[in-house]
Amino acid sequence: MTYSVTVRDHIMVAHSFTGETFGPAQRLHGATFVVDATFSATDLDDDGVVVDIGRASDVLRGILSPLSYRNLDDEPEFRGVNTTTERLSGVIAERLVAAVRAGELGDARLSGIAVTLHESHIAWATCEVDL
Repeated sequence: MTYSVTVRDHIMVAHSFTGETFGPAQRLHGATFVVDATFSATDLDDDGVVVDIGRASDVLRGILSPLSYRNLDDEPEFRGVNTTTERLSGVIAERLVAAVRAGELGDARLSGIAVTLHESHIAWATCEVDL
């Protein structure tokens, strides 16, 4: 059996892409992503939860804040890479894993994290990490 808890937030960014694949998105443009972070566990903790929702929300907000209202093309960590929806979901997932390992989510007994970035109501990308 697997349990999961999802918290939601959003980011607003500017960026551009390199490569003919991206057509007009090669030009600078804005994007607003709805971000879902799903925390999974095979067992509930002693309080009967997967993760403290308040803590999970705070940690997600802390990860997203430095990305929001930024031109990602100007950020050194993204220089030379296309900040696609897929890549950004992976970056956020990696940062959540680091937060879990640093104890920022308490004693959660997590088995996985999935981060989904919704570009719109018809398109999204997800990165899943097993813990």
